[in-house]
Amino acid sequence: MDDFFARSEALLGTKAMETLRSTRVIIFGVGGVGSYAAEALIRTGLTHLTLVDGDTVQPSNLNRQLPATRATIGLPKVDALKARLLEINPDAEIEALPIMANSQWLTANGLNYDYVIDAIDSVNDKTDLILYATRARVKIFSSMGAALRFDPTQVTTGELMTIKGDALAKAVRARMKKLDLHPYKKVRCVYSTEQAQRCETRGSLMQVTAVFGLTLASLVIQDITNQAKL
Repeated sequence: MDDFFARSEALLGTKAMETLRSTRVIIFGVGGVGSYAAEALIRTGLTHLTLVDGDTVQPSNLNRQLPATRATIGLPKVDALKARLLEINPDAEIEALPIMANSQWLTANGLNYDYVIDAIDSVNDKTDLILYATRARVKIFSSMGAALRFDPTQVTTGELMTIKGDALAKAVRARMKKLDLHPYKKVRCVYSTEQAQRCETRGSLMQVTAVFGLTLASLVIQDITNQAKL
């Protein structure tokens, strides 16, 4: 285990690694996007992580979600993912919250974290989380729609206000406009420039959702590395 982080430190530097180890991150939604963000952070060197998701592992998750195996079907996703992550780094401090976070939960519990990763599907809950995090001045990186897409090479990042062709981003902006609230201009998002496909069910593919999650983790790591250089 002595060389666990050697490859990460060789690229990021000692100061960034020290900051990464002390950084507190919370991920909302640990499905096809959030689970990959979580694993990338733990494998890179993060040791303080909170997982929030009220769903259990279902057979339909097997095609794209890290915590989903035949053995974990029926288990809370956060518990299954926590067990997997602790197998990678047993010294990590991982909190698993099997709940659906909403505005009431945020008000009651707050966001005592350095970074928030938003991988929520619900428009209302996603909007509430973005609003709460920006008001609390907690850095948040948000995933827009990863479903109904084939091409991982079209995954990119941008500001929520300027994203085009993404129905989820459009819905979030519309709800914020309805509430007459506009704190979202500086929210960095992961999205796809690919036009969403049409199908009867909301299909998703691992090669796209995983890239969304890995990009979210990369945004956190890049920000920490940039701060370490100051």
